[in-house]
Amino acid sequence: MERIKFGTDGWRAVIAQEFTVENVIRVTNAVATWLLKKNQNPSVVIGHDCRFGGKLFTETVAKVLASKGIKVFIAEGFVSTPMVSLGILHHQASMGVVITASHNPPEYNGYKLKGPFGGPLLEEDIRDIEHFISDGGMMDLDLINQENLVKQGWIEYVDLETAYVDHLSASFNVEAIRQSNLNFAFDAMYGSGQNVFKKILPDMPSLHCELNPTFKGIPPEPLAKNLKEFSAFLKEAKNIDAGLAVDGDADRIAMLNEIGEYVDSHHIILLLIHTLVKYKNMSGLVVTGFSSTVKVETLAAHYGLDVVRVKIGFKDICKVMLKENVLVGGEESGGIAVGSHIPERDGIWMGMILFQMMVETGKTLSQLIDEVYEITGKFAFKRQDIHLTKEKRNRIAENCRKGKYSSFGDYKVERVEDLDGFKYYFNDHEWYMIRPSGTEPVLRTYAESSTPERAAAILEAGYNTIMGELN
Repeated sequence: MERIKFGTDGWRAVIAQEFTVENVIRVTNAVATWLLKKNQNPSVVIGHDCRFGGKLFTETVAKVLASKGIKVFIAEGFVSTPMVSLGILHHQASMGVVITASHNPPEYNGYKLKGPFGGPLLEEDIRDIEHFISDGGMMDLDLINQENLVKQGWIEYVDLETAYVDHLSASFNVEAIRQSNLNFAFDAMYGSGQNVFKKILPDMPSLHCELNPTFKGIPPEPLAKNLKEFSAFLKEAKNIDAGLAVDGDADRIAMLNEIGEYVDSHHIILLLIHTLVKYKNMSGLVVTGFSSTVKVETLAAHYGLDVVRVKIGFKDICKVMLKENVLVGGEESGGIAVGSHIPERDGIWMGMILFQMMVETGKTLSQLIDEVYEITGKFAFKRQDIHLTKEKRNRIAENCRKGKYSSFGDYKVERVEDLDGFKYYFNDHEWYMIRPSGTEPVLRTYAESSTPERAAAILEAGYNTIMGELN
């Protein structure tokens, strides 16, 4: 049987190929073994997103755990990842499991593990669980009666979505947002966050807030190329001040401004730092991933805040949040958290912070971004995902390790950082980065510069260089 390994954000695989009931049982057996070694009376909160097989795989996890004497709180219907993480705290559970492949294409599903603190399970614990994943020990699920487990109290169905919405409503001035002169819009990308705004801001225009496990052929990742319909909607409406988009399990965020232009995660991280410090007088550590904009350091220095750079994968940001007073923790992929909430990415929560900030300041998203630019200067970021065979990805990574790249076209490398991937600096504000994805079979490349055109030119020069080496 194939070896199952968790990446930067869970185990993901193609449904009916590697992501099967049998493999879900193997992983869950390992989770149960680990939990029972660590806890006297463990309990687990489980939920699934809107993908194919979510209910089947979730009930498989519940049956396996409950049959081994582990209390299970199972979500009613589909839920977002932040709903499960918050549910762990509400039910004082030992762990959370989310059946989701997040932003991956529709043929994928996945298995995320959450810690008792309401955030990603820490790396060392995930590796421990991996060691318990065996080739044998299969179970006949037909011999496990779920109704009996419910009657005996081992499985309990809970409403995680309502608990999340109630917590959201208690934490924001929803009425002020409703009564304001500002108009907002939402794109759920057919994901599991689709019901939240129907309950708290029912008049908000919304796109893709219905069930469609195929995601209409567009991966539910909030990138500009995947939000063209949302952008056109805002441009045509002409009276919407900002749009919020979240990914398939609603933990990643992107925004659109008042004219439908894409606002990436780098700008959102900076907006959160800026508005929370300037308008809320808050403070704390800033934690960000290796691939985020260098403007984080510029803005943090302006406000007297310290910055910690970590490897890519939110679990490393979470690890710092559990020990330090963190103001904002965010990564390039759109996973962002604030210390005043759970140590978990939450796209809807971050969007509500910025909606409320716009209402309170009376400023548009573009005006707030201009305030950031006054401190940091303008910048642009581009990312290119290159689909290559594993052999070719490994060859490029090996070239990086051997120091083969001293320039990319006309861009001369001044220094290199290799915390997680390889980041080639041309000066203090321009760089090119190469890193194999930890969740998909792609090579990710990134570029930052002063303008979108220059960032795109760096990406092109990088592509030509690394691909030319393969020929």
